[in-house]
Amino acid sequence: MTAISAPRIQEEPVVPLRRPGRWVTYAVAAVLAAMFVHTLLTNKNFGWDVVGNYLGSGEILAGLGKTIELTVIAMAIGIVLGVVLAVLRLSANPAMKGFASLYIWFFRGTPVFVQLLFWGYASALYPRLGIGIPFGPQFVSAPTNVLITPFIAAILGLGLNEGAYMAEVVRAGILSVDRGQTEAAQALGMSRLRTLRRVVLPQAMRVIIPPTGNQVITMLKTTSLVSVLAFPELLYSAQLVYSTNFKTIPLLITASLWYLLMTSVLNVGQHFLERRFNRSERAVSRRAAAEIPSEGR
Repeated sequence: MTAISAPRIQEEPVVPLRRPGRWVTYAVAAVLAAMFVHTLLTNKNFGWDVVGNYLGSGEILAGLGKTIELTVIAMAIGIVLGVVLAVLRLSANPAMKGFASLYIWFFRGTPVFVQLLFWGYASALYPRLGIGIPFGPQFVSAPTNVLITPFIAAILGLGLNEGAYMAEVVRAGILSVDRGQTEAAQALGMSRLRTLRRVVLPQAMRVIIPPTGNQVITMLKTTSLVSVLAFPELLYSAQLVYSTNFKTIPLLITASLWYLLMTSVLNVGQHFLERRFNRSERAVSRRAAAEIPSEGR
């Protein structure tokens, strides 16, 4: 008996799919990029020599330091306030929940630029601020302009506004944690505060970190609005320089280059931080589960 051989299948060559539209896109992008580079190199109005001279000048670097200081302090206030507001928003107490909702509604519903102006002109509403008995005499008071300096007005305007946005970020992170873990921790006798600190927040960080990184980058750029208060951050420092030498475009480019550099550094830091939290997500869950029995004993 002879074996029946299987028919041979003829292999056809693989022909790559033609995409003429992609090559057209490449050509258009290359032409636009060449035009952009050409205008950067040939248009003397950019004033690259002036940019080079002022990029490391004392005035610009001093404004850069104040911008970083504003960003750090305002974000610290916003994060702490955001956690508190998120917890209040999720509270079973109607008064606390209502207060947090009203706060978030107001500060998210009005522009931060307008809020900065209100803080800058607070003395028009209250010429003096003091401490005393409600609806009674004041023990200590001082002029509002002395207490609320441009720096304090900038911190209040940026920090209080950021707290409303961070509250929603933190709330979303808390809601992403399985409800069963909270119930198990409370069943073992853990208080709500300890459950939040030891079980919920560590697991919610995976959801909280990415938008928080975006908020930091946004805050860094939002500090430029503080120039309306005549506070010498980066943009206002550049404005002070070009108000004397009339090199407006080169000084604006100088400030923009520093903003680009700082946001690029923050983007890199955010990338590594997100990767770290994604890698340790399971480790955090195991550690939280191991801590529940020990806390409940």
